[in-house]
Amino acid sequence: MTALDDSAPRRWAGNQDADDASARDDSESVEPGAHSDADAPPGPRTDLPDGFQVQIDLRCAKAGDFRYLVGGSPTRLLRMSDTALGMTSEDGRIEVCDNVTRRLARALLDAGIANPRPMFGPQPQDVTVVVPVRDNQAGIDRLLDALDGLTVIVVDDGSATPIVADRPTARVLRFDDNRGPSAARNAGAEAATTDFVAFLDSDVVPDPDWLTILLTHFSDPTVGLVAPRIVGLQSDAAVASSLAERYENGWSSLDMGPEESAVAPSTRTPYVPSAAMVVRRSAFCGFDESLRVAEDVDACWRMHAEGWRIRYDPVARVAHEHRADLRSVLSRRCFYGTGAAHLASRHGDRAAPMKMSVPMAAAVVALLSRTRFGAALAMIILTHLAVRMRRRLGGLPSAPLVSAQMTGRAAGFGLLQAADAICRHYWPVAVLLALVSKRFRTLAVQVAIVEGVVSWVRDLLADPTSPPTLGPLRYILMHRLDDLAYGAGLWQGVITHRDPEALRPVISR
Repeated sequence: MTALDDSAPRRWAGNQDADDASARDDSESVEPGAHSDADAPPGPRTDLPDGFQVQIDLRCAKAGDFRYLVGGSPTRLLRMSDTALGMTSEDGRIEVCDNVTRRLARALLDAGIANPRPMFGPQPQDVTVVVPVRDNQAGIDRLLDALDGLTVIVVDDGSATPIVADRPTARVLRFDDNRGPSAARNAGAEAATTDFVAFLDSDVVPDPDWLTILLTHFSDPTVGLVAPRIVGLQSDAAVASSLAERYENGWSSLDMGPEESAVAPSTRTPYVPSAAMVVRRSAFCGFDESLRVAEDVDACWRMHAEGWRIRYDPVARVAHEHRADLRSVLSRRCFYGTGAAHLASRHGDRAAPMKMSVPMAAAVVALLSRTRFGAALAMIILTHLAVRMRRRLGGLPSAPLVSAQMTGRAAGFGLLQAADAICRHYWPVAVLLALVSKRFRTLAVQVAIVEGVVSWVRDLLADPTSPPTLGPLRYILMHRLDDLAYGAGLWQGVITHRDPEALRPVISR
């Protein structure tokens, strides 16, 4: 079936939007005995241990029917055989107890249609915590209090006043000069002797159960890296906090959102930040020490290419001390933007600012024309895509409705990508066009407002238990400043590297 994805985040140092309409057929039947390790990536072994459980994402089961599962990234249709259904509980859970259930659980995990529910894992004594730091003794003291009992290696990355770790389980490695966080993390990992290494920045404070939650994922031998959700460190003066701090607390680029997911390029969670993560030492490929930005994205993508799986678990939480003034927030966003050029030179299309199929791109351009002809042309294209998808859905109950919904979501996502292009990645070009074209100027203003409202509402619906830290008007203002800063950094990186690859959109057939 057509690969559709409408959920890619706008959170990293280089926008990773999934392909919304690539022409491939992902329809397949799930027979527990039909999958083997021969189909697995070349890296780690894939056997899931007995007692391991997976939970089918209920959003993938239409009307609670587990026979047909639609989901994953890219989206695909799976048909569950009678045998597979017999191994699935009424609430969509499967427990590994033999080779048959092992293959079934693995097939669903690999498809992105089920999430792991591991029941056990390594112990905290199997972990060494590595903390890179420069000139933040107060942060180290606060963090060591939260890591009481854990083995900690603090890597002093050229602090003016040497860092002290006054804890019996902590030791300090010191660089005489500043080598960057990548070098500091690598040195700490090399000095560790445990099977697992946790990386924490000096300005974070983890929840008490963060490590226990993350370690359970390593009972899957293919998992090489797991990361928690990074939230804002709550202040006692939260009411009086600055506008920038409140924006960071609600929409930090470090926060990958409330939904658990696999981590892979060109998906809704394309990477996880190095501010907080746990790695399997045998899987760890090291951070690129030539990078001072986007080194976490690069490391995640290299691990994924080597066959290791990466998980994001928002149940585990680590609080980050966000920047509180507008200048430092925007400066950091600009710095993140420069990382896109580095990633494009190393990973090509994975760092593209926009990915879209030719038909969807044509439909989006037609809609943005805001003409009757454009609207009619867009409807013809989208109807064609919906009909094509309906054919590929085969015997799926309510196939016409499902195909219409998915096509509509893909169109909406395409419009959001176009909005990102105008307001974020290509805003210098958009400004020039707005100066010479009143029509485009009106379009740009409308897009900036509508995209901001949609983004605010989407975040509210994604995490309704957490009220937004800003109202829609203030959010739109900060959101647009965020885009301007990131886009400025993106263009700065492109000009510095003399390589336009980070600006090149990917339009596929």
